[in-house]
Amino acid sequence: MSTETGTALDAASRTLAPVPGPKGLPFLGSMPQFAKDPLAFFERLRGHGDMVRWRFGRNHCLFISHPDCIGELLTETERSFDQPALGIAFRTVMGNGVVVARGSDWRRKRSLVQPSVRPKQVKSYASTMADSAVELAGTWSDGQRVDIKREMAALTQKIAVRTIFGVDTPADAESMGRAMDVAQREIGKEFSGIGALLPDWMPTPGRARIKKAAAVIDAEVGRVVARHRDGEEERPDLLSRLLTAVDETGARLTDQEIRDETVTLYIGGHETTSSTLVWAWYLLSCNPRARTALAEELDRVLGDREPGFDDYARLTYAQSVVKETLRLYPTIWLVTGMAKEGARIGGVPVPRGTRVWCSQWSTHRDARWFPEPEEFRPERWDAERGEEIAEYAWFPFGGGPRVCLGTRFAMVESVLILAVLARRFALDVDPGTVGPVPTLTLQPDRDVMATVRAR
Repeated sequence: MSTETGTALDAASRTLAPVPGPKGLPFLGSMPQFAKDPLAFFERLRGHGDMVRWRFGRNHCLFISHPDCIGELLTETERSFDQPALGIAFRTVMGNGVVVARGSDWRRKRSLVQPSVRPKQVKSYASTMADSAVELAGTWSDGQRVDIKREMAALTQKIAVRTIFGVDTPADAESMGRAMDVAQREIGKEFSGIGALLPDWMPTPGRARIKKAAAVIDAEVGRVVARHRDGEEERPDLLSRLLTAVDETGARLTDQEIRDETVTLYIGGHETTSSTLVWAWYLLSCNPRARTALAEELDRVLGDREPGFDDYARLTYAQSVVKETLRLYPTIWLVTGMAKEGARIGGVPVPRGTRVWCSQWSTHRDARWFPEPEEFRPERWDAERGEEIAEYAWFPFGGGPRVCLGTRFAMVESVLILAVLARRFALDVDPGTVGPVPTLTLQPDRDVMATVRAR
């Protein structure tokens, strides 16, 4: 079994050759098992081997688990693998933004979006991240009961609205947030269910809900874009940078492209960070030793002051908490690619049209790469005393040319929020296991209630 403990050297000697997976059903293949529990299904596939053939409906698929193979998929994207169609629900919300676009269209959009999230720009947003967390801390008190999901969602929404749109109007965040919640659920349902096999033109109740949610998102983004275009003053927010970006021909993003990239940035800056923080508080509550180690670092590095961008590099244990959280509960839990003519993985030809899958959830919990994989151990990320981790054994933000553009933004935001709040409080999550639900992102399966404890 691939879950047996071993060194990376031992694991590397395992034969990388495709093996048959579940036989599946006529027409449906293994879709019913996948739809029932995608995370458990991927772990079962990993048990078959590092390269497993299976069928999703009539589509021939290859599931890969070895970091070497995952690295090939991620780094060869655009050359040997295409972005697959991700369903009408996903496209309705995301449009044809940088996450979805292909070829020259993707390269152009990436060149226009990337300057908005470079380290220099992220640094300029750090004070907004910390200040917003301080505002939330001011509403908490010792013994208070809080819904962590709701609190973290409201906080990251506020930061997203302030950094992306440059506004601070609660209505913007609330309406966008409600629409995004609907979108997440429906995308997850369609992606793993029978809706993935239905033609785009076929109406379903879920697709109707997606269209309604997308209309709200379009209206909100359109309203803020119009406000920016009418303003004369120069703004430092992400949307303003997108509006003024020009490509090598001097052309700017169209209104539709602005909408698509804004939604992409919003999801990356709000949905993914919110989920990561909820899981981090849950794991810290379940592991008092790690919570104490985090508090000791915050006291040592910050004392009585608030964190700034320059503290990010010094808060190494806080970074490790976030990395270990993303290992156990990766916000993005699945990466796929469609093989082009001549594609190969592990030296093995992959027939054109084969859909190649890999899962952060499955690989991150493989004992070959992470001893005691179910244990929350931030120390494994210590540069001096930690474990040697194989490249692409951990890939919560993807990798290669299509690595998430918001990686730096998300890491800095998560660390600074943890630093502000954990310096003041500990959160005791109510007893009971919190399970993951794979929607567009990996979400908790219930409300995560906690008692605030002042330090």
